[in-house]
Parts: sequence; C-alpha cells; structure tokens
Amino acid sequence: VTHEILIGNAQSENNFTVDAKGNTQVSWNLKIPEGIAAVQYKILAKAGNFSDGEQNVLPVITNRMMVTETLPMWVRGNETKTFTLDKLKNTASTTLRHHQLSLEITSNPAWYAVQALPYLMEYPYDCNEQIFSRYYANTLGGYIANSNPRIQQVFDQWANSDALLSNLEKNEELKSILIQETPWLRDAQSETEQKKRIALLFDLNKLKNDKDNAFNKLVQNQMSSGAWAWFKGGPENRFITQHIITGLGHLGKLTAPKGSGEKSGNGKSDNTKEQQAIKNAIGYLDEEFVKEYEQMKKYATDLNDDQLSHTQIHYLYMRSYYLEIKVSKKVAEIMDYYNTQAQKYWVKRDLYSKGLLSLILYRNGNTATANKIIQSLEENSILSNELGMYWKENNNSWYWHQAPIETQSLLIEAFSEIKGDIKTVDNLKIWLLKNKQTNQWKTTKATTDAVYALLLGGSEWLSVTEAVDVLVGGEKIEPSKLDNVQVEAGTGYYKTSWTKNEINPKLAEVTLNKKGDGIAWGALYWQYFEDLDKITPADTPLKLKKKVFLKKNTDTGEVLSDVNGNTPLQVGDLVRIRIELRVDRPMEFVHMKDMRAAGMEPINVLSSYKWQDGLGYYESTKDASTNFFFDYLPKGVYVFEYDLRVNNAGDFSNGISTIQSMYAPEFSSHSEGVRILIE
Repeated sequence: VTHEILIGNAQSENNFTVDAKGNTQVSWNLKIPEGIAAVQYKILAKAGNFSDGEQNVLPVITNRMMVTETLPMWVRGNETKTFTLDKLKNTASTTLRHHQLSLEITSNPAWYAVQALPYLMEYPYDCNEQIFSRYYANTLGGYIANSNPRIQQVFDQWANSDALLSNLEKNEELKSILIQETPWLRDAQSETEQKKRIALLFDLNKLKNDKDNAFNKLVQNQMSSGAWAWFKGGPENRFITQHIITGLGHLGKLTAPKGSGEKSGNGKSDNTKEQQAIKNAIGYLDEEFVKEYEQMKKYATDLNDDQLSHTQIHYLYMRSYYLEIKVSKKVAEIMDYYNTQAQKYWVKRDLYSKGLLSLILYRNGNTATANKIIQSLEENSILSNELGMYWKENNNSWYWHQAPIETQSLLIEAFSEIKGDIKTVDNLKIWLLKNKQTNQWKTTKATTDAVYALLLGGSEWLSVTEAVDVLVGGEKIEPSKLDNVQVEAGTGYYKTSWTKNEINPKLAEVTLNKKGDGIAWGALYWQYFEDLDKITPADTPLKLKKKVFLKKNTDTGEVLSDVNGNTPLQVGDLVRIRIELRVDRPMEFVHMKDMRAAGMEPINVLSSYKWQDGLGYYESTKDASTNFFFDYLPKGVYVFEYDLRVNNAGDFSNGISTIQSMYAPEFSSHSEGVRILIE
C-alpha cells in the first residue's frame, strides 16, 4: 500500500496480505505540525495488475484550546474592594500562552432601568395592558427627562453611541460561540431594536405626544361600566382594570412634588380626564369587590376562616392609592372585614401578598401590624454582599402573584414606605439590578414594576455622576487617555484590554473604589491557549464537573465504572458522559458546550428540545462537541448524561465542558481536562 500525505508530498509503503473476500488493517503514524487544520491523504493498494484507492481529507483538531477565565467584580457606594484572578497570578504552566486580558466596568448600572423603557413604549400589541404600559413609560420618561438636566444630556449622547446594543451582542469576542449560532439571535436583534431609538423616544415633545395618544386610546377603550377588557371588544376584566388603576396610582405617587406625599398612596392626578377615568374604574372595581365578598359569604362555612383571595388583596392595595375617593358604607364594612382578616392571617401568605398587606394596613392606619410584617420579611430574607437583599422563595411561577421581579419591586415599595431605611431599600434594589445583569425583564408588567421600584425609594442613583476608580496591578486606569476607549453616557460602561506581550501576573489584582451612592460592577477576562488535559477547573458562580464512565450491561443490570487516563478503553465500548452543573442564581440565555475525544462518536445524533427534572433545554450534537442551550436556568444542581461509542484507537484529550451566560459573559466556567486511552 502506498500512502501519500500532502505535507511536503511524503510517501511511505506497507506490505500486506489479505484473504480473498477478506479484509485487514494497514496503519501509519502521522506527525502533524502545529497550525495545520486538515490533512489530505491518498491511499493506493496494488496486487499484480490490479489496484484500488481512495483520497480524502482528515480534519485535525488541535490538542490545545483557548480558555477564558472570568472574574466578576462588584462594589457598593462609598466602598473600596480588591479582587484577584488567582489563576493568572499563580500561573506556572510551561505550555500556556497568553492571548488577551480584558477589563469591563459599569459605573452606574441603574441606567439599565431607563434603557428598558423603550421596550414599554414600542411594545407592538394593542391590548389595554400594553396601551397602558406605553402611557406609563412615556409619563415616566417625561418625568425622568425633566428631573435632572444631566439626564437629558445623557439621552443626547446615547443617540450616537453603541449604548443601544443588546447585552447579548456586546463582547462578541469574549463569548464561547458567535451569537449567530445560537437560538437567541432574534432576542438579541429585538432588544437592540428596542434600544436603538432611545434618544428619539426621550425627546420631550414626542414623549408628551405619545403619552396623550396612549391615554386617549385607553379612555376610548374604557367600557361604560368603567372596566377595561384585555383586548377591545372582549368581556370586562377585573384584573386588567385593577392593574391599570394601580399603575396610575404609582405614577401619581412617583411624579408628585417632593414633600407632597401623605401616608396614603397619594395616587391623585391633576388631569381631569384621568380623574374621571379613575373614578369610573373604581366604581366598577368597588362593585366587583362587593360581588366577590357576597359570593364568598354564600359558600363559606365560617367567615372567621382565612378568606383572603389574591384578587381581593390586590383590590385593597389598588384602593390604598385613592383614599380621597369615598367608599360606600357597604364597601367600608367589607374593607374592615378584610383588614381584620389581614391582621389575623398575614403570616400564612406568600411574599407578594405579605408586601401588599403591609402597605394596605399601613395606609389604613394599622402601622403596628404593618411593621410586624416588615420585620418578619426582614428576618426571613437573605443578605448577600454581592446580590443584596432577597428571598429564597422568590422564584418563577405561573401565577401573577408569584413573579420574582414584580415581587421584589413591591417589597422595595413596602420597605421604602413603611421602614424608610435607605440602606435596606438600596440592598433590595441591588438584587433587582443584579437580576437585570443576567436576565431580560421578560414582560411589560415586570419592566413597569421594576422601573417604578428603582426610581421610587432609597438613594437617587440616576443622578450619580462619579465614575469608579479602577487600579489594575497598582496602576490607575484612566479611560480618557486610552486609545479606542469610549465611556458610555449614563451607565459609565467602558472596556479596555492588554495584548499577550503585556500580560503578567501583576495584572491579576484589580481594585475598585466607588464614590457616591448605588453600585458598580465589572469583570476581568483572561484568555489563553493551553493543552486540553492541563486545563484546571474554574471556580465562579457557575461550577462544572465532568466524568467519563465505561458502561457495561450485565445480568444484574447496567454497571458504570469510572474512566481516567490509566483506564484503557476498547474499540466498540459504550461510554457514558456525565456533567454536573451548579448555578447559584437564576440565569437566562446560557450555553454549555461539552467537547469529546476524536476517537468517540455520539449514539444520539439528532438535535432536539428536551425536558429533564423541570428544566427545558435544546441539545445540539456537532462533529466534535455536544451543545446545550438554556433559555432559562434556575438556581440549583443539574446532571446531564449522554452516551458515546468508542470507534478509534489512540491516546486522546477528551476536552473540557464550558458554560457561559450569553447575556453577561463574565459569568462563565469550565471543567478540568480529561485524558482518554483507547486500545
């Protein structure tokens, strides 16, 4: 057999013998120079006057890969913190080659809330909730733009910058795969579109015009009863009506002149047309409140039992913004009944209801019980230096009263109004912004509630102008003196980097000093090339462990035995890959990639959407890896398994598993490298 390899046209011959109608193996050892991506070979077998041959190309997968180590950083107002990327500081590998070191800083993340407003202004559907969201956003936009001259300057600067790029599209080179290869390209494009016209959207004349248009449409859609349907022409919808009137209460409270607020919600409006719409809607809602009470009374075995429904609690919260609108004697009696119920049964309620009940009782003069609820909430909360103040049970659910963003926003309002402690409220706002760092605010309702909460209580973060002082390796970073570095207006976001020749262990240490209120965050990214089996695991909020097992079916069932570099496999063996993933916070748009040795082939070659233990994900099988895409990844521990068949002998690197948040690339991790010997 003649074997010709097209690297310098080397040729070698092997003699072989094979029986008629039989087969045999002939092999060559190839030494591939570094940097060769593929090898073309030509094989010719001759016997007497007969010959046969084939020509093909073999891809060469390098035994090295680029690894990205990340160091997420955060600092609170008037605080100095030092962070160290230990792997860079203590690197001792002789095969490691630096590629790039990047630094990202966001001085005032509170502006991300303002950047979310265009999503409300331009949401395309014409149901009454979305029309109201447009009115809400335009009213807030005008209020924000007028509240501080510097804010208008920020909008003007945004007009010609990439502040409007989606977080999914920023830092393209830092992501483990291109955004075009993921199922979320459309999300990235739509979020960019939402942000693109922000300077135009915050033009004061346009804000007023759009606000008036949305409100007129809302009034036209209001039914004679005072109710709104979900979509025009539909039946009366009590929840939508309560949501709209509550939102108008929010706006009245938020945009009221400082010092004018009373202990009530103070949702009063100066607009006569708006006052009339509110009065009509409250007339309808008062009737519905009485109807539900009468219905409950008809079927309840004991009125002293817990009869607090979520809709009735939501009504009482809405009504607390309009204490100046008188109630009938019947409504007043029923309100007293539910207030007594609230004092008696608040302990059993969920987080959202506790927040509502605390505000209802406080605004109706029962400050003792309201303070008890706030104290209980505080005692059951978690306080984290990074994530702020939050509640473990505040997770996603199908119900409107169990939505995390809305719940946290409501609790910010409750703590702000009842406790009035700026430090606590700021801790609650930190959780909301840290959630925005790794997630989209999915709905118009979540976005309106979050923006309201961030603007409502605690320190006025939007007016903070001081940038974060950053020291890397003891030297101060001054963005204004760096080439090709632009500081984004408002957020104070910028990114700078060092090339491979400039990187040294000293740069592993970063000090952040935040002046003024609020929080700031950033990240250090170190990219390097290393042999696959020398890569060590990364320790970040995402943690990955990868195991390889030999799978054998015996008389007693399936048996798995651990495989490492000293355990040889045989061609034909079945191998089980097990990946254990730990994540310490909910994340959206997460990609996990598991590399595999060139001597193995997957059993399952079809890509498909899968469900496992309540987690939905898309699994995509590629030539050299298996990829997992998570639209939403809740906090927890997850185990993924799939099988491979051994089909080639050799000594292989099995590669590593990598995972990265596509929304916040500083949250990434990888497993350690594994060696596989196949005989």
